[in-house]
Amino acid sequence: MKVLVTGATGFIGRLVVHHLRQAGAELRLASRHPERLGPGNEAVPMPGFDAPAAAFLELTRDVNHVVHCAGLNNDQGNATEADYRAANVELSARLADAAAAQASGRFIHLSSIRAVIGARVSATIDENTLPAPQCVYGRSKREGEIKVLDAYASHGRSDAAVLRLPPVYGSGMKGNLATLMRLADTALPLPKGALTGIRSLMSSEAAARAVSHLLIHSGSLRPVYIGADVPPVAVAAIIAAYRSGFGRPKRLIPVPAGLMRPAAAVLGRRAFWDSMTATQICDPALLMSQGWAPESGTLERLAELARVSKPRPLA
Repeated sequence: MKVLVTGATGFIGRLVVHHLRQAGAELRLASRHPERLGPGNEAVPMPGFDAPAAAFLELTRDVNHVVHCAGLNNDQGNATEADYRAANVELSARLADAAAAQASGRFIHLSSIRAVIGARVSATIDENTLPAPQCVYGRSKREGEIKVLDAYASHGRSDAAVLRLPPVYGSGMKGNLATLMRLADTALPLPKGALTGIRSLMSSEAAARAVSHLLIHSGSLRPVYIGADVPPVAVAAIIAAYRSGFGRPKRLIPVPAGLMRPAAAVLGRRAFWDSMTATQICDPALLMSQGWAPESGTLERLAELARVSKPRPLA
């Protein structure tokens, strides 16, 4: 089989490429930075959202499947609503239209639980969770999902699927998990009372395995899947795992969350601290029922991630 992977140099895209290559797939890799893919790859520039239709038809020519990892993440602090719409809505729609017209196989669209829930809302999320995105990024991801599924439906096809991911950890991660890691690598005591949330996370490798699974499993595709490690973990335990990897003491002190909110607001970090108290549990039961195995050693993986990220002293 031949697979087009967009966003092939990205955080998750590069691992998707690795897993598919190990599975023996022939690949076409699209990226805004194709020069980073090195020799020996069929590497092509990713068209812009406003490129001619012919560019997307050429991109999807002679491929069986498409894995769409390209997009604008919510760690881009200076991105505008127009930027998110261009990258996550219009680009996804143009690619799906071309793929539905001529790619014979499946289209796997990477999305986020932010398409259905805000970062500060406590809930259990599965495929039936009613979408209620609460930020520009989340709304753009939700609209991108709709565009992709509608493009395939308009061609009478049901072989497109959305894979919604919780916060993903791994080498090169950004966002709140990276912020927590930086906090953990300090001597500062941290308030356990402000870190009461329980969160589903997912390793970048598990996300790549989920993509590969959805491409090759023999059953029919469902429109939406949820990925996650099992079980979910407490935010305080995430800090403790990072500090264990850094070789630091836990230093979690029992300060009530109510005392931290005013201080966080003064520092301009109210939204971050509020998100640390929310409980968001993702249920990957549907994906597991089709034969996918989740990662189960989340805290051990986080400790190892911290350990290998710590610069070693010179001899």
